[in-house]
Amino acid sequence: MSSTLPRTTLPKTSDATFAADVLGSDVPVLVDFTASWCPPCRMVTPVLEQLAAEERDRLRVVQLDVDADPETARTYRVMGLPTMSLFRDGEVVASVVGARPRAAITREIEPFLAPR
Repeated sequence: MSSTLPRTTLPKTSDATFAADVLGSDVPVLVDFTASWCPPCRMVTPVLEQLAAEERDRLRVVQLDVDADPETARTYRVMGLPTMSLFRDGEVVASVVGARPRAAITREIEPFLAPR
């Protein structure tokens, strides 16, 4: 079982860089907790890539491989994959568990993003 995630345009974060990449960010960050062996994770990646491109002024989207970097997933009690957690000012303000359509993801995170 490989811990290499499929090719994506989404930047990666890790246990070592999570504080700087996510907790210290001045914009909200949607963390995609994912794994290479997870088919629903692969299904949601293109949706997140599109969301990241279209909302780049209001949001960053990063991936964290839970197999390669389990500490952060454990800290935030990630129990199912994919889990997408929105961090704002260093705190989780919204989470979506499971592969969801873009509209469902957007509905959960929109209240926490800057106005357009």
